[in-house]
Amino acid sequence: MLERWRLYGIGWAVLALLAAGGSGIHEAAATVLQPAAPVAPYACPQFFPGGVAPSLVNPKLAPRTTLLCNDAYAVMASGISHGPLWSAEHPTAASIAAARRLRRDGEFAADDRLPAADRAQLSDYRNSGYDRGHMSPSGDMPDPEAQGQSFLLSNMVPQRAELNRGIWEGVEEAVRDLAQRQGELFLVTGPAFRGRSLKRIGGDGVLVPSSTWKAVYDPRAGGTGVYVCKNNTRPTCKVLSVAALIRVVGIDPFPFLPDSLKQVAMVLPTPDPSPYEPRARRRRGHKPQSWLDWLLQG
Repeated sequence: MLERWRLYGIGWAVLALLAAGGSGIHEAAATVLQPAAPVAPYACPQFFPGGVAPSLVNPKLAPRTTLLCNDAYAVMASGISHGPLWSAEHPTAASIAAARRLRRDGEFAADDRLPAADRAQLSDYRNSGYDRGHMSPSGDMPDPEAQGQSFLLSNMVPQRAELNRGIWEGVEEAVRDLAQRQGELFLVTGPAFRGRSLKRIGGDGVLVPSSTWKAVYDPRAGGTGVYVCKNNTRPTCKVLSVAALIRVVGIDPFPFLPDSLKQVAMVLPTPDPSPYEPRARRRRGHKPQSWLDWLLQG
């Protein structure tokens, strides 16, 4: 079921400031969408620990946001960035096994559930130099309907090919392996916008993130951690704590969890070599480490 919930609030300063005078864009899925009635604040609770959706800790992120529920993920779309602020999933060993049996297929499409002024269009990415980068990846989707929905632009951010087809693909595959080993994970993925001169693409002014991040909660291990990968032509990734992500990005991916689980990052698996980037190298470890200076370097 595809649903939407329009949120109103005083807003997200970082995005509002960076997006002043323009708009941003993200693309995704190829399915025919049907209009849906507004849904409750904690719609699609199956994707969130305790049924509680990620929180926009920085209230200036809230203007022109829309919560969209899909079959296998939920997304908070922003009319300022023209893409998602976060995209949440709850993969299990069974759903990943089903996804790995499924042929990867889909067509990118604008998300017509969003107001026209808030959504990205396919033309925004054309000849932009950026890939349409999934936040909840099509490779996690357990059936053709869910896979098609993952190609909606509301689930996309502009990513450099070197990131999207390289180490980011490796992060996604490593997390799928972890979900199968552990039985289930809760995932929240999104963009980070850092710097004073962020780029926009297309006629809608889709905002290009400086980094993308993927927060992981492993209920079996009782731990959390976040991959953060720079969105440039020589991308690198680090692992940090959820607490650090909250401070810098202004989004709490797991507000139901106690603070004690967010202060220290668990050791996350090293990204797998990407099948799309032959020169991707397997590194021996992605250990939690200080990252703020690294992130601010752009």
